[in-house]
Amino acid sequence: MSHSTLYRLSVIIINYNTAELTINCLESLIPQLDGIRSKVIVIDNASTDSSAKKISTWIHDESHTQIVSLVKSPTNLGFSGGNNLGIEYCSASYYLLLNSDTIVRDNAISILLSVGDNDTGAGLVSPRLEWPDGKPQESCFRCFTPISELIASARTGPITRLFRRYDVPLPVHDEPSYPEWTSFACILIKSNVFEDIGLLDAGYFMYFEDASFCCLAKQRGWSIVNEPAARIVHLRGGSSSVKRRALARERLPRYYYASRSRYYYIHFGHVGLTTANLLWWIGRLISKTRELMGRDDRHICRNQWRDIWINWIDPMRPYIKKNEEEDAK
Repeated sequence: MSHSTLYRLSVIIINYNTAELTINCLESLIPQLDGIRSKVIVIDNASTDSSAKKISTWIHDESHTQIVSLVKSPTNLGFSGGNNLGIEYCSASYYLLLNSDTIVRDNAISILLSVGDNDTGAGLVSPRLEWPDGKPQESCFRCFTPISELIASARTGPITRLFRRYDVPLPVHDEPSYPEWTSFACILIKSNVFEDIGLLDAGYFMYFEDASFCCLAKQRGWSIVNEPAARIVHLRGGSSSVKRRALARERLPRYYYASRSRYYYIHFGHVGLTTANLLWWIGRLISKTRELMGRDDRHICRNQWRDIWINWIDPMRPYIKKNEEEDAK
């Protein structure tokens, strides 16, 4: 930690070519920090545009230099690495990891902190994620397992019902709930959790790091709480192209599959990773048959049958992002 000051809350926002989103997020966030001893750290993850300059100018023009610090990473460290850089920047009792494509609703921060204070066993607290019109988003889940791959690729009612306990998405609740993992688009984490299990796994460039971290936290006895009274607008896909590509059934970036392989290897071993891939193929055979019979719409991304084997031989090899074009191939 480079600063000795202990804050109650440290908020980390990753920016990568999303200056307007980041500034809008900051504009909604800062009023919610009134009365909270806090620090906001914006990590510019080696943006290739003028994002860092725009954000720096905004911070100075709005006189937020005391509360907001802009830290420029010389390389794109991904989601985990970028957040770790922010976590290590200053010492705090709580860390809020906040996507740049979010808007903070009134009282959301104070509600999350209240839950953390009142529930000593809660290591991570997440809000309800919603669209700008207030419609909720799925943000709480069961852990990924090899059987989850069969469910996802088959996408047929009988398979889903048969293995319901392994279906990853959980229904949206209006009351507090305790999922196995929750989206890190916005997540409050106690400093004690990092002291207990370490920082985020920087071997994940992007995706699956939230599920993996939550699994490790639960193994060490921490609970994960979703508090729907705290609401955060999530402009899903604003900070990453993966959601858009998935909806269009386009090929997903290599880093997505590299993270997937890492997750299954860490939590299920090489046999578990191989089983997950084979079950995916079985599910795909089912969905492909339904497509040929005209009973199902295509839901598989291009080249997914092959890309699930990315990093299969060496799943712990960290993904190193070289350029944008590489991920679009």
